[in-house]
Amino acid sequence: MTKAAAIPLVISQPARFRTVAAELTSALQSLSTGGDTFAVAAVDALLRIARDFQASDLHLQPDGSRDGLQVLFRIDGVLQPAGVIQQPASQIVPRLKVLANLLTYRTDVPQEGRIRSGQADLEMRVSTFPTIHGEKAVVRFFVASGKFQQLDDLGMPPDVRTPFERLLSQTTGLLVVCGPAGSGKTTTLYAAMRHIQLHSTALRSLCSLEDPVEALLPGVAQSQVKPEGEFTYQRGLASLLRQDPEVILVGEIRDKATAEIVFQASLTGQLVLTSFHAGSAADAISRLSDMGIEPYVLRSGLRGILSQRLLRRLCTCDSRNQESCPTCKGTGYHGRLMLCELLLPELSDLGRAILNRDDAEHLQELAVEAGMIPLRERGHLAVEAGLTTLEELTRVFGPQK
Repeated sequence: MTKAAAIPLVISQPARFRTVAAELTSALQSLSTGGDTFAVAAVDALLRIARDFQASDLHLQPDGSRDGLQVLFRIDGVLQPAGVIQQPASQIVPRLKVLANLLTYRTDVPQEGRIRSGQADLEMRVSTFPTIHGEKAVVRFFVASGKFQQLDDLGMPPDVRTPFERLLSQTTGLLVVCGPAGSGKTTTLYAAMRHIQLHSTALRSLCSLEDPVEALLPGVAQSQVKPEGEFTYQRGLASLLRQDPEVILVGEIRDKATAEIVFQASLTGQLVLTSFHAGSAADAISRLSDMGIEPYVLRSGLRGILSQRLLRRLCTCDSRNQESCPTCKGTGYHGRLMLCELLLPELSDLGRAILNRDDAEHLQELAVEAGMIPLRERGHLAVEAGLTTLEELTRVFGPQK
């Protein structure tokens, strides 16, 4: 029986990435390549390494030029290559599909599933996607149920935290959390729901519509929509309004129909929390207006828009000893730092600008004049405080215009 040492694991990464690559190489060298056992053990090793390095995602991508499987881990928001597994790598993605209860014989269509490991600290979603060289798989690692952060853990500055908590105490209206994919929107929404549970003076009916449900929130009636079927966001929300809810979490505004019914709910007696893809709080208002939401509805329904980003936080290690640091694994960064801005449409000048359909640039100027500290300025303050670097700020926001 041969050993995995005979399997070429191509490693050609910068020095700061070699630690995760070395960990994968070490794990695979001890595995047998005979029969079906390699795929089972290799997947176990990949998932373990992802957890050990606190990765948010594991990417497995066919490498057409070498007939292998590229392995990449997203750690602190940055993809780190770990090498290319050569044959017998062909059974690794099918093994993941088995664990996620996906159809192994369908390799021509995208699929999504969830791995239910039975471990309290491990929740994973698997998605597969056909490419010309074979199936690509991505495993998303969720914070486990019961371990989601509270508002205290997010690191909001006081000038944002205080008004944000005030918004969560409201009984009607819409609170939007915006940002690009991977900016921590769901984490913030879950923390907000927990805050409402802990600080409400009376028991409240809390419900959610999500795609997917990332973790269980005790005391919240959570539902997972199926956009490809009949249980869409708009149909689910229309029905949910007849369930006597008081607080509703809608995972994401994706289209005009969903936006309209979200605003309808916010104007008819419910507090609604949702997420939206937009570059800034002002951009979110402009995009909602472009979707066809009437200015008077925007002005009346919106309570606040929180825009956020996540930056890598500098490790506390001595930079001269960075390569040997067990905490940052030689990257110089460990953990993430939240940057946020909060736009409050209730301010009179902003309210008038929304009614006048002013552009995002003017809305931003008015918000800053009213005291909002914009995201990039927050980032520069974090750099000055030694919490992150200018290079990291540029990576997330792009070059200064």
